[in-house]
Amino acid sequence: MAWDGVRAAKAEHEAALFSRANVVGVAIARKVVGRRETDEPCVVVYVERKKPEAQLARRDVVPKALEGVRTDVVETGRFHALGSAPPDVVERTSRVRPAPGGVSIGHPRTTAGTLGVVARTRSGGRVILSNNHVLANSNDAKAGDVILQPGPADGGRPDDGIARLASFVPLVFDDRDLGPFGRFLERLFGPLLSWAGLGLKRLPTGRTNLVDAALAEPLDPDDVRAEILEIGRVAGTAVPEIGLRVRKSGRTTGLTSGRVTGLDAVVTVDYGGRSAVFRRQVVSDLLSKGGDSGSLIVDDSNRAVGLLFAGSAVTTLLNPIDAVLRQMELEI
Repeated sequence: MAWDGVRAAKAEHEAALFSRANVVGVAIARKVVGRRETDEPCVVVYVERKKPEAQLARRDVVPKALEGVRTDVVETGRFHALGSAPPDVVERTSRVRPAPGGVSIGHPRTTAGTLGVVARTRSGGRVILSNNHVLANSNDAKAGDVILQPGPADGGRPDDGIARLASFVPLVFDDRDLGPFGRFLERLFGPLLSWAGLGLKRLPTGRTNLVDAALAEPLDPDDVRAEILEIGRVAGTAVPEIGLRVRKSGRTTGLTSGRVTGLDAVVTVDYGGRSAVFRRQVVSDLLSKGGDSGSLIVDDSNRAVGLLFAGSAVTTLLNPIDAVLRQMELEI
């Protein structure tokens, strides 16, 4: 089956797949048999917890095939926007001037994420690229707010201002408004409900996201540099493909590498009690943890592939770079 046929089967059935308990994402990938990846294209279904079919209600069993395309079920856990975590690489959490990609940064009301890269606007201005939830506090900031390097979780204070928030793509969250108490109850009982197959579903709708991205304008152009720690300068862009080798340089886990494992993914991402559905995302197996959000993903030729924004214990999610550059009107 050609990839176009797999994409068509995924598009036709993704809403039905999301209606099943435990499902957090759907993408196209290569089928894994006996822990070995084959050359067979498939529709992959990401689940919080993989269970034997005997423990599932009939309506929650993922079909073995869709329109002649075989499926695969992969346990990823729930996807989360990656807030800060204790860093594995301490020097990346220090104040650095000029600051390269790969170091700690954040809005004063966030914790800390990663300075992805210094890019150029179409008018030639230099800007810092990272995530909305890192630089714009998940929509709750305004243009002109100071941006700290390092981020607040790493000791950043007003004197550590490196830039001002310039713009961001607003995140579209789930329509449900649970309120603080409702979100508390969902966090408290959500795991039990999911285990019982009764978890609340957040189905894909027309209100979806393509990118989690924001820009900040340096206070002094000499305070930033174009290189990314342990990677160097970015050399253009690349279209993500299944199996492509990729790397990132992040605030928490430093330099890690992996492969692109899924494309055209539709996923539900948890933003601390609010959820957002993303489409056309790229899935990778490279290691990332909280605080790596905003890292630029590159291939072995240093071509930009995507912008890291979320993940789980075993999976990393990235916005495709072409969507980021288009929506932010940037060049790399």
